[in-house]
Amino acid sequence: MAWFGKLTFGTLGLFFGGPLGAIAGAALGHHLVDKRADFPDQAVPASQRLRLRSAERTQAAYFISLFSILGKLSKIDGAVTAHEIAVTEKFINSLPIADREKQFAREIFSEAKNSPYSIEDFAIQFYQTTRQQPALLYSFFDLLFQIAAADATLHPAEESALRKIKDIFQLSDEQFNNTKSVYFKDLDRYYKILNCRPESTNDEIRSSYKKLVKDFHPDRIISKGLPQEFTDFATKRFREIQEAYERIKRERQL
Repeated sequence: MAWFGKLTFGTLGLFFGGPLGAIAGAALGHHLVDKRADFPDQAVPASQRLRLRSAERTQAAYFISLFSILGKLSKIDGAVTAHEIAVTEKFINSLPIADREKQFAREIFSEAKNSPYSIEDFAIQFYQTTRQQPALLYSFFDLLFQIAAADATLHPAEESALRKIKDIFQLSDEQFNNTKSVYFKDLDRYYKILNCRPESTNDEIRSSYKKLVKDFHPDRIISKGLPQEFTDFATKRFREIQEAYERIKRERQL
């Protein structure tokens, strides 16, 4: 990240302004406390410190927006879980960037999740910066889905937030659905397998699951002496029931 090396204390906040600038400035401030030896003022001439090229500006906006939005997504269901932090940490560690840049990403994540700004605030400013690059906006959106899918669960509040970002980025419903289908299987299908609906209570889902397991258990089918074709169907159905219940359990954290 060539742009990162041009930064000095607080300069990124001044450069961007708005929500992204506020978060970046605060994160950079925390990152540089007691570490100014890593960023000596003389390393970059004062006349160049805020002279980011267009590509560098876009890269910086992408980086700051991504971890700001991830910070907000981590609290979208009311609290930041250890698992959500672990998913973000794994993603940060997978990036081919220097350790100090990874730490900066962590600081942005932390600042954003506790900030008064909303996901929409960050998404709007990123869109304003990159509106002439629809492919970049879509790649950013795809990456958000990829990270959200790391725990194999798309919380309803997460999906709602992603739909708002889709609208801000002026992406189509088809693009949203196609992206979602890449990372998440259709949950409605799993509910249908269990003869339930997304509105069904946890107790209703458990009750239906137990009944279906009893009805389609291979041992029960075999004991009835039914044709092999039906036994094969029942075995396949039994596996689908098990898969559907496990998927919904993860979704609802049962």
